[in-house]
Amino acid sequence: MKPQDRAETSAAAMLADDTASRALGITLEHVAPGFAAMTMRVEDWHLNGHGICHGGVIFTLADTAFAVACNSYNRRVVAQHNMITYIAPVESGATLRAEAVEVSRTGRSGLYDVGVWDGQTKVAEFRGASRELDGRHFREGEG
Repeated sequence: MKPQDRAETSAAAMLADDTASRALGITLEHVAPGFAAMTMRVEDWHLNGHGICHGGVIFTLADTAFAVACNSYNRRVVAQHNMITYIAPVESGATLRAEAVEVSRTGRSGLYDVGVWDGQTKVAEFRGASRELDGRHFREGEG
């Protein structure tokens, strides 16, 4: 199986059961080995008490891109720890794009950076560390 096909099949298998991301309106734009881009339109129900997008919603978008990127090798991978820095507020109606990029992958551990953008404006920077578990998302044929 080609690496791109593996990434796409892994993403489809993972996202099929991801009801949380689906409920928030998060969609996959592109996946490749060690990379994922996800988008989400900010709705009024995503806003916090300040009238801007809730940080937890932005975090979830970034975390979803991170999850898809680090699971793109058909290995079951979870977050070990992560952090986010909010750079700019996001208004209702914005379409956010999170791009997760693999920084390193050694043994069972990985490190990924995720930028979250509102058009040309970076609104958050997320860094996630991953840990590989036993198992795969789908069964691959031999050869």
